[in-house]
Amino acid sequence: MKLIILDRDGVINQDSDDYVKSLEEWVPIPGSIEAIARLSRAGWTVAVATNQSGLSRGYFSAQTLDAMHQRLRRLVEEQGGAIALIEHCPHGPDDACDCRKPLPGLFRRIATHFRLSDLRGVPAVGDSRRDLEAGLALGADPFLVRTGKGQRTLEKPLPSGTQVFDDLAAVADHLLETRP
Repeated sequence: MKLIILDRDGVINQDSDDYVKSLEEWVPIPGSIEAIARLSRAGWTVAVATNQSGLSRGYFSAQTLDAMHQRLRRLVEEQGGAIALIEHCPHGPDDACDCRKPLPGLFRRIATHFRLSDLRGVPAVGDSRRDLEAGLALGADPFLVRTGKGQRTLEKPLPSGTQVFDDLAAVADHLLETRP
């Protein structure tokens, strides 16, 4: 199985320091939906791992989050692709969960769902160091995009082996060329 794990905010859709709180605020980054669909059509299994502390902070409801994810899935399906799994952490930074990135709980759930013992060789695409660290904990390959908080993330040292790309479309181009 060719599995790829994507962060959501800043990788697939525009991010906001004020949180993406509504369906109207959930706006895809140009090329991201098409990139997911291209990967899916080429045999990649696409999973999403996303921190959504706005739930615990009361900024939006579970129904609003579901509506955002339904739109994401529908847009990808309209391009002939699919998202196999979306895992989210609803907790805030002080909730002592194991799923809030940089902890690996979301990635562990994804590995378990696909019956994998680890994520060795699986691209984990994010726009922040915590996205990369969560994947690295289970052996994933770190891919940083410059969209979202990616430019800010580049100002500090990255985990060893991190590959840097302009956006998700560039990641898809790279993977479709090097891991067809």
